[in-house]
Amino acid sequence: MKKIVALMFAALVSGMMASAQIAEGVKLLNYEKNKTARALFQKSYDANPKDPQSIYWLGQAILAGDGVTPAAQKIAAAKALYQKGLQDIGSDPLLVVGMGHIEVLEGGDLNSAKQKFEQAITATTETKGKNKGKVSPLIINAIGRANADGGSKVGDPVYAIEKLKLAKAYDPANTDPNIPDIFINMGINYLKLGGENGGEAVKAYEEAIAKDPKNALAYYRIGKIYLSQNNKEIFDQYFDKAIQADPTFPQVYYSLFDYYANRDVNKAKEYLDKYIANAEKDPKNDLYLAEYLFRAGRYQESLDKLKELDNTVGIKALPGLGLIYAYDYDRLGDSVSAKKYIQDYIDNTPTEKLRLPDYELALKIVAKFPGNEAVASGYVEKALVLDTVKKNQIDFMDQAAAIFGKAKIYPEQLKWMKRKLELKGALSEADHYSLTNAAMNAKEYAIGLEFARNYLNAYPDKPQPANFFRRAAIALDPDSTKGTAIEHLAYLNTILEKDLEKNKTAVFRNNYYTLVFYVNKFNNLKKSPDFKVKSDGTKTEVVDQFLATCQKAVEVTDKMIALFPDATSDENKFATEQKNSILKNIDYYSKPPAKQPAGGGKGNGTPSPKK
Repeated sequence: MKKIVALMFAALVSGMMASAQIAEGVKLLNYEKNKTARALFQKSYDANPKDPQSIYWLGQAILAGDGVTPAAQKIAAAKALYQKGLQDIGSDPLLVVGMGHIEVLEGGDLNSAKQKFEQAITATTETKGKNKGKVSPLIINAIGRANADGGSKVGDPVYAIEKLKLAKAYDPANTDPNIPDIFINMGINYLKLGGENGGEAVKAYEEAIAKDPKNALAYYRIGKIYLSQNNKEIFDQYFDKAIQADPTFPQVYYSLFDYYANRDVNKAKEYLDKYIANAEKDPKNDLYLAEYLFRAGRYQESLDKLKELDNTVGIKALPGLGLIYAYDYDRLGDSVSAKKYIQDYIDNTPTEKLRLPDYELALKIVAKFPGNEAVASGYVEKALVLDTVKKNQIDFMDQAAAIFGKAKIYPEQLKWMKRKLELKGALSEADHYSLTNAAMNAKEYAIGLEFARNYLNAYPDKPQPANFFRRAAIALDPDSTKGTAIEHLAYLNTILEKDLEKNKTAVFRNNYYTLVFYVNKFNNLKKSPDFKVKSDGTKTEVVDQFLATCQKAVEVTDKMIALFPDATSDENKFATEQKNSILKNIDYYSKPPAKQPAGGGKGNGTPSPKK
């Protein structure tokens, strides 16, 4: 009897130790100390290879990775572990969920994964007693974790949230130890649905805090949401709460290092030191040091550190080396090397691990090379998928337009300027200017004219829109033969004439363009072989067109004279001279001499306005 009691006690103690190991391992995973967590779970697994929780969590540690092993290899290793567990102990619900997790990550049949999740739920749901219908929080959490893993296109977050809510419904007092992680996984799944669900994610994280006020991860994740919105006041509060909850929580220090890296390099170094002091020992910490050296403007020192890491660890083991290489080479003026490293980094890094600054750097570097416009523009598209916050998208498109403009890739500049303003809605004066200027630089003059018209209507008192409008109108008729600019300039004058005293020189200049057009037109008509006036005064159709065009030119000179009625002004003298010359032509060809030769004669010259 004593022996049986002793064995039962030993089993109880062993189970408690295993449970404590698993709880510690889960915390290590939450703190991104994946190598340490894996070693701990491996120890638990080695001690009891048929314990479902030891098998499951070792698989989760394998999936979390070590920063070196490729994703496909990690998935294959965890899959083999779960398959072996199912063979050894049968269809344990937790391992069934683990296999569903693998199917989610493999991108296979999502319905097949859901069938496994439902199978596990059914197998662990209480069927009688006061807890009848209660779902196992452990299983629910594993399902939430499976769908929270990977990028926004991985898993089914709506399904996961529905299942995660069940755990609270059957445990309103939040007594189960899985509840905090359940709400954290719920928050992650809400974020997978898009930035507009940030509020729901915050509520979920707050539920986790209500259960565990010392949950640094929950505070941190709320801070990250406000960080994505550039709300420093709020994210500072939550990052501080994360530190107060657990000063050894490393991720918060790295996020603060990253935030201050471009703002306050000394503060960034302070947070980097705290991160390294609390994070798992890893070569990537030296990579972060190389990043700090870059941020501090010590580019060659940073590059030397990268080469040292490249020789000892290798870029395959530390893919982030390529990113910092690109930063350093870009600042050191080696654009060819920078382009190689940034493109390799973007192409070989999982999408969910890429950030907006990575795409911004790639865009900036690649845009320097002619013929890479499509690649550079593709980086912008990918960045917009990565961050669905409207303000961040607007800011990134603005940066993209500026980069394309600097590289003189004006069509792409115009494209992203338009996309930005379509998303933004109401345009400021600066927006109108930038958009119209981009269209003019891109030589999209019809679009430029439309934008200038909108700019002019919004800000009729400003000189810039009138200048853009005039340039676009004239550019649409580069050889001044179609006459399309005449109507546009007449419209422009109706706007300018609302403050004639201020704008009369600009109106005079537009009239001058119109006058030149008519003079050129009637001079060309005069050169026509069909320009004939018979001795009896009969005129060909071309002569009638000539006289009508001359009359239009006179009307323009009258407007010019009216603008400057002072007969001593240069403008008045010029317009009067042109008018008199044109009137002589009208008079001469309206009442020609009896023997006026064909082709016009030589006695009366035609005006050639100059100004």
